[in-house]
Amino acid sequence: MPDFLPGVAAFFAYFLGSIGFVVLFCAIYARLTPYDEFDLIVRQHNASAGLAYSGALLGFAVALAGAIHHTTSVVEFAVWGVVALVSQFVAYGLARLLHPGLPHAIEQNAMASAIWAAAVSVSSGVIAAACMSP
Repeated sequence: MPDFLPGVAAFFAYFLGSIGFVVLFCAIYARLTPYDEFDLIVRQHNASAGLAYSGALLGFAVALAGAIHHTTSVVEFAVWGVVALVSQFVAYGLARLLHPGLPHAIEQNAMASAIWAAAVSVSSGVIAAACMSP
């Protein structure tokens, strides 16, 4: 067997696992927010909703990348993936505590609130990725 095949198998395991985590993240995020992201972004072209959602997704992706980088097995990656998922939702909950009107502001297309929400999510993801250890 060629030497690179185990690496290819690992790539697909981590990549498919990441896709599963992203789908799970999107499903949970859609349930946590009191508005319909798909409607706001796709039908109403609400830039604030798109920005806040993109920040949340990017923050989670950064944390997942940290999980991939710092783990030595798919099982360990799955555990850290759950930690990344939880940390993003804790950050979202804290953001809503600090800015109780955040969902309404995003629905009203308030860009400043969306930028702040995206920054909270990305910052949380970067910090979570840095905190992960093998």
